[in-house]
Amino acid sequence: MDMNLSDRILQELSAGQNPEKARLMARFFKTGKGKYAEGDLFWGLTSAAVQKTARKYAAGISLREVDALLAHPFHEARSCAVVILVWQYQHAKTPQERKAVFDFFVPRLPRANNWDLIDVSVYKIIGAQLFGSGAELLFRLAESCNLWEQRAAVVSTLYFIKRGKLDVTFALCEKLLSHPHDLMHKACGWMLREAGKQDEAALCAFLDKFAAVMPRTMLRYSVEKLSPHKRTFYMKKR
Repeated sequence: MDMNLSDRILQELSAGQNPEKARLMARFFKTGKGKYAEGDLFWGLTSAAVQKTARKYAAGISLREVDALLAHPFHEARSCAVVILVWQYQHAKTPQERKAVFDFFVPRLPRANNWDLIDVSVYKIIGAQLFGSGAELLFRLAESCNLWEQRAAVVSTLYFIKRGKLDVTFALCEKLLSHPHDLMHKACGWMLREAGKQDEAALCAFLDKFAAVMPRTMLRYSVEKLSPHKRTFYMKKR
């Protein structure tokens, strides 16, 4: 019997494994006990290698087989899955095909269980699908108990930001000001910084109101593109 595409992808990915790089990646992505990626496994592949394999099979693989990749214990298999989903969304020929990818991905967000998997995919699928049609889903995701759904809510707004719509980003970041996790502080700070590149006055208005109560990491990320004088001014508020 011919090997299905998901098995073929897994075979190709695992054939390129690099044990030393895998050990380094396991430390970098915080896989230790009690960390955000506890127990995640790595083959030690570069992102370029994963993307090359994903592009090779993206046009022909079914969502059912992508589901198998997204459920796989190895990080690179899940990474390949989200790259495939982005490709399929962006190359869909009809709105119905795009919605099918979106509908497949959203309930499986917890499987995209590291920041790199979220950051490479959600704004290109979820942000793109929701732009112009309402952001209620993002606010529901922000209220989730799952860290990856919460990060997806914020990072999805990068699609909005790039098109000049900033209000959703500011509203979500305000909602998440008291979030306890550093990964959310970084995500919010990143999106605020990107919003400020579009409209510095709007960012400064947000900072005038919230800099004194923002997590320091969020604040530091958000002011990175401001002038040295403004950076110092806002950091002193914290």
